[in-house]
Amino acid sequence: MPIFRMKDIRSMPSEDRGKKLDELRTELSRLRTMIKAGGAVENPARIRELRKAIARILTVENEAKLAEAKQRKKKEKKR
Repeated sequence: MPIFRMKDIRSMPSEDRGKKLDELRTELSRLRTMIKAGGAVENPARIRELRKAIARILTVENEAKLAEAKQRKKKEKKR
């Protein structure tokens, strides 16, 4: 089961998405460090879940930026 669903991510404000992105990246880095150190990870599937959640958040952020740019371009065209 995914950490976040797309509808949940889209409903978050941009600031919350940024904070969550930082948290997920920190956790992923911690897990990768544990693996490199030779330690056993409690749940190896968690790494994949984290990577996908990070990608989902970045996708929504990019969509928002593109939509904003498209609106700006449309307004400039009307002038």
